[in-house]
Amino acid sequence: MGPATDSEKFPNDHTLDTDPSHSDESTTVAPVMNDAEKQADLEPSHQQEAREIGGWKWVVVVLAIYSSQFLFALDQTIVANVQPAIVEQFKSVDRLSWVSVAFLFGAAGTNLIWGKIFSQFNTKWTYIATIFVFEVGSAVCGAAPNMNTLIVGRAICGVSGAGMYVGLMTQLAVTTTIQERPMYVGGAGLVWGIGTVLGPIIGGAFTDSSATWRWSFYINLCVGALCAPVYLFMLPNKDPRRGTSFVNRARELDGVGTILLIGAFFSGVMAVSFGGVMYPWNSGRIIGLFCCSGVLFILFGVQQAYAIFTTPARRIMPVEFFKSRTVLILFAVTAAGGTAIFLPIYMTPLYFQFTRGDGALQSGVRLLPFIMLMIFATISNGAFLSKVGYYMPWYLAGGILIVIGGALMYTVDIATSISKIYGYTILIGIGVGLFVQASFSVGQAVVKPEQIPSSIGFISTGQITGITLALAIANAVFLNKSEDGIKAILPNTPTAEIQQAIIGMGSALFDDMSDEERQRVLEVIVSALSSTYALVITAGALVVVLSLLLKRNRLFVTPAAPA
Repeated sequence: MGPATDSEKFPNDHTLDTDPSHSDESTTVAPVMNDAEKQADLEPSHQQEAREIGGWKWVVVVLAIYSSQFLFALDQTIVANVQPAIVEQFKSVDRLSWVSVAFLFGAAGTNLIWGKIFSQFNTKWTYIATIFVFEVGSAVCGAAPNMNTLIVGRAICGVSGAGMYVGLMTQLAVTTTIQERPMYVGGAGLVWGIGTVLGPIIGGAFTDSSATWRWSFYINLCVGALCAPVYLFMLPNKDPRRGTSFVNRARELDGVGTILLIGAFFSGVMAVSFGGVMYPWNSGRIIGLFCCSGVLFILFGVQQAYAIFTTPARRIMPVEFFKSRTVLILFAVTAAGGTAIFLPIYMTPLYFQFTRGDGALQSGVRLLPFIMLMIFATISNGAFLSKVGYYMPWYLAGGILIVIGGALMYTVDIATSISKIYGYTILIGIGVGLFVQASFSVGQAVVKPEQIPSSIGFISTGQITGITLALAIANAVFLNKSEDGIKAILPNTPTAEIQQAIIGMGSALFDDMSDEERQRVLEVIVSALSSTYALVITAGALVVVLSLLLKRNRLFVTPAAPA
């Protein structure tokens, strides 16, 4: 088969060699990135090509693509309110942490891999494959007869969900012009926000109904089946290396790097998730996991730096991105943004459940002001970034708002009014919405077109890693501080009973307390919840500092045609 036509490849730049047969010996991205970043105003290196699809067909395609974003976001938070029901059915509280860890490990450990895969294989069919595997994982979770099967299903959903996320961003990259791309990436952020906040609400609603918690996973099958015809018959067929056999493409993947990276993430995620919760931080298990993760990351770094058992063009880590200050900053601020989003999503409902007696559904609904304003800010960023082109101010303003909102939430106590909680979290939501999705558009604009999937994988790795670490640390801080404080008040209460009460799987402890003891315990729990917002303050401060190091150039703006 001959070379692909322009419509079958990624968006091209005539100044770049796009012959699919030369990829192994291609030059590094660094010179191109440096040239792009040195431009004072406009970023003309990406050709402005018209979309192949328009009208109602384009609307249908975009909605179908966004649906995968919705499912991935939904799956990240839907288990928050179904865990008590899962434990009650399977009687496996000791393995409950794995339900979340398996998903996070699968997502965090494979983002870079998916970025490489999407740069090698047909984007349409790779994207469809990730959705199919995700649906299989959802079916496994819904039909799980025991906890071990549920954990396996969650791991499958995490791996394939990361592929859907990278695939969605890749689909937007290859089907939109660079000028309109920020708007559509912003739309993806809107859908992600909706899915994230609806997760606890939908999970709680299913759990409290006759449908049971299993439909929290079966719902994914319904959405996937509805959108399947669009994926199969309307999604544009893009192939970055048309004419190269599947076997040759697969052979060029970095197998050694993949194994080392997955192992490093697996041991690292387990260490931060179980440390201080299931095992003491100084236990041999946790220390061993940290050491294993560190050694594997070092081996991975050496293997990638010297292209051992691979070639510079085939290695999984886009090493050339480390030569770009902009891309590295985008990685870090996106990780910080993930922290600022997910910590309030998990901690705010807990505050209302303990202080106001809210159920799972009502406490999830109280997140709507936070999410709706974050969505509004994300849409505004996407719309104005396409027109104005300057991206640095968005990060600076967003970081400042996150610091202010996080600092205010750090002061919350048991008597803080509901309106103040709404106001404080809204500041965080607006702040993070101003930049969290922009990183994907900016990253795509400063790399070579054929490196777009890798840039998406790289930046999304930062996002998922930030979320994983933030939730693990926040969970450990909350549980440890709450447990220590309650033990001081109720020294004769078994540790297991305290832990179950803290995570909402038992109310007998609170029922047996006097009013004074209950008040003191609630004060301890709220203090522990508030202290986790130190992570949000830190994340916002990091965004502020790094935003000052970003370039002041313009992107996404098409140069005016000569008169």
